[in-house]
Amino acid sequence: MNVEYINPFLRATLNVLKTMAFTKAVAGKPYVKKEEVAHGDISGIIGITGDATGSMSISFTETCICHIVSNMFGENISNLNPEVEDAVGEITNMISGDARRELAEKGITLQGAIPTVVTGKNHAIKHQAKGPTIAIPFSTKAGNFVVEFCFSE
Repeated sequence: MNVEYINPFLRATLNVLKTMAFTKAVAGKPYVKKEEVAHGDISGIIGITGDATGSMSISFTETCICHIVSNMFGENISNLNPEVEDAVGEITNMISGDARRELAEKGITLQGAIPTVVTGKNHAIKHQAKGPTIAIPFSTKAGNFVVEFCFSE
């Protein structure tokens, strides 16, 4: 996988959470993820095609996403519900779009599909591309989340 993809997704994640959810996130060290189990209770997944084919996902712990969505909506959200699921899909779409825009400025054209949201403890995320899955852990004052992406060119 082209390492040029890492920083646009990292920057997009920080930007979307800061501007849309008034949440400061701190990125950890990217690593190659070997297992399919998600690192959270709810995940948004989006397929990506174009100059590269793959997918991106973001998995949140319940406390983290409830805090983020509470900030977005201006009301207290304390558990996973359909509104939170919709917000996760939209956050996934915004991060993917922001990263794809930055990559397009470098001449890499990608299109995104409609996000899918999966909930539940120990759910799996299976990226369909043949390349390695890169995971970037993030922390916030309300909990953790992980962004993953996998591309084959």
